Amino acid sequence: MYTTDHMFCFAHRGYPKRATENTLQAITHALEFDIDGVEIDVWNVGGELIVKHDRRLGRLLAGQELLTEIAPAALRKMLLPGGEQVPTLREVLELVGNNVQLNIELKGPNCAALAAQEIEAYVRDHGASYEQYILSSFDHRQIYECLHLIPQVRRGVLIDGVPLDLAACAEPLQAYSLHLSLDFVCPEIIEDGHRRGLKSYVFTVNHPHDLHLVAAMGADGVFTDEPQLLMDYNSEKAAEVLAQQLQQQDSDVRQP
Repeated sequence: MYTTDHMFCFAHRGYPKRATENTLQAITHALEFDIDGVEIDVWNVGGELIVKHDRRLGRLLAGQELLTEIAPAALRKMLLPGGEQVPTLREVLELVGNNVQLNIELKGPNCAALAAQEIEAYVRDHGASYEQYILSSFDHRQIYECLHLIPQVRRGVLIDGVPLDLAACAEPLQAYSLHLSLDFVCPEIIEDGHRRGLKSYVFTVNHPHDLHLVAAMGADGVFTDEPQLLMDYNSEKAAEVLAQQLQQQDSDVRQP
């Protein structure tokens, strides 16, 4: 078991402790930190990719309808807590720019083609890099579709469990990373992923003990609602590495 020196930090749905999740304001707050990436969720709502987590209204927006039963224009007129509109993927792409990586989780059906179109258009119009993005989903069929539609973009395989064949499901998808649930993550699946050349990111890590636990398993990073948690961890590890280097230098100087 070992602890990595730097944990990659994805701000989960922006910074939901400071603003409503998956909003431009939440993402803006996250970008105030030295994070590595932002994670958002998207649904195909009437042919437009809308940034939202839940499949049904009721938690953050009044109503009980399924998200996919509402016209995009009507959905955009509804206000979230804090007074913001539900954003579109294009608005998030423009806000994030080339500042950090953007993990786009495909939540509902028929998102892959729209995501490919949006990313291709943004890269073409703004000179961005395809390597800045990760497309992920629990629906591995859509990730397979992304492989063929936009192979330049990295793919993340979401897993909420421990498959019998561990990380093998990522190979036909030619994935870049495994996105593993904190409830099920184990050293064996991380190690198997590393043997296959995969990064391992764990969701959703909000407690210092859990962070140290997954770091000891060899995880490369986490999705978190608490970016400050990762800033503190990485600063602590950087200080430890510096102290070790100084100690080694001092030892070298003392040797005859």
